[in-house]
Amino acid sequence: MPILDIRSATWADLSAIVAMLADDMRGQAREDASLPLDLAYEKAFEVVSADPNQLLVVALIKSEIVGTLQITFIPGLSYKGAWIGQIEAVRIASKLRGLGHGSELIRWAVDACRDRGCHLVQLSSNAERVDSHRFYSKLGFAQSHLGFKLAL
Repeated sequence: MPILDIRSATWADLSAIVAMLADDMRGQAREDASLPLDLAYEKAFEVVSADPNQLLVVALIKSEIVGTLQITFIPGLSYKGAWIGQIEAVRIASKLRGLGHGSELIRWAVDACRDRGCHLVQLSSNAERVDSHRFYSKLGFAQSHLGFKLAL
């Protein structure tokens, strides 16, 4: 029986989402959850919300936001023109980690990708996030590629 209520994020959810992005070892260095929020977050939310290939969701327990993630649906020519679901920015409130909510949220995201006709689901995780790697492996994700990034 699902514990989380998962729905598309709304404007009113933005500060809670940013707070969760900042509440983590990597996010503390790159996010700013102080209020009022930086205008860049508001602009990004508008762009994501307007794009039909983006799905930003929040997970709630008794109307309290306790999780978030974003799915990007990527069209492509590979795999005979198949779609790919890219899961990013997965967060569960720190006080609730380890209770199974992350697994429920990821399973929901995989189902959303399947419902959208995706051929596969992928995600990336920073090399330092060893606990996250174990988490994703337990959910059936295979560590199959090396990732490369170029900061601009």
